[in-house]
Amino acid sequence: MIAEAVAAGITEPNAMVLATAGADGAPSARTVLLKGLDARGFVLYTNLGSRKATQAAANPRAALTFPWIDLQRQVGVTGRVERVDEAEADAYFASRPRGSQLGAHASPQSSVVAHRAELEARERSVAERWPEGTAVPRPQGWGGLRVVPDTVEFWQGRPNRLHDRLRFRAEAVAARCDPGPAGSSETTTAPGALLADVLGRLEAAGRELAATADERGIAGAACEAAFDAVKETP
Repeated sequence: MIAEAVAAGITEPNAMVLATAGADGAPSARTVLLKGLDARGFVLYTNLGSRKATQAAANPRAALTFPWIDLQRQVGVTGRVERVDEAEADAYFASRPRGSQLGAHASPQSSVVAHRAELEARERSVAERWPEGTAVPRPQGWGGLRVVPDTVEFWQGRPNRLHDRLRFRAEAVAARCDPGPAGSSETTTAPGALLADVLGRLEAAGRELAATADERGIAGAACEAAFDAVKETP
């Protein structure tokens, strides 16, 4: 589905709203960029002293939303948050544009600065420390967060607000496929298999679901087909 968002020319198709909450339960949300997606989960990178990172450390649960409004689609994710390992964070940081690398050193993210001139002075100081042609190391307080999903929901807008939803839920044991009410379906499967195969398979299931008027019947068929695909995943 991300490939379809790219093909449609959506601005920042990998932009996602990340919602976190601290130990006190007070929520906050912000738009960030997805920088990695595989069978382990959804990855973003940030200053580890930022509000999002400190909230995730205190309360390691998060929600993501990809709002592809021009396609009348969105993908919602909920799950636990874990730190990306150091080697993976190093490799990603090394791939960033030089300006972004310097900015990661210069910006005390989520901290108050007296004025913008202070931030720009920090940037100049960092640039002098690592001149052009010098490798910029990853800051010690900068790294990745991975949202390991326990639910993934695909939403497709339909006329008269009769929208379609396909929701996948991870459980410790293999479970059921329930078509649910018209226009919705839910699948449960083992956590390790949730993203390994289902994201690609759901594109076809979602297109079939959106193209038919028999929403309850196709919701069940699409759910069963996607669940069968997940069961085949090692």
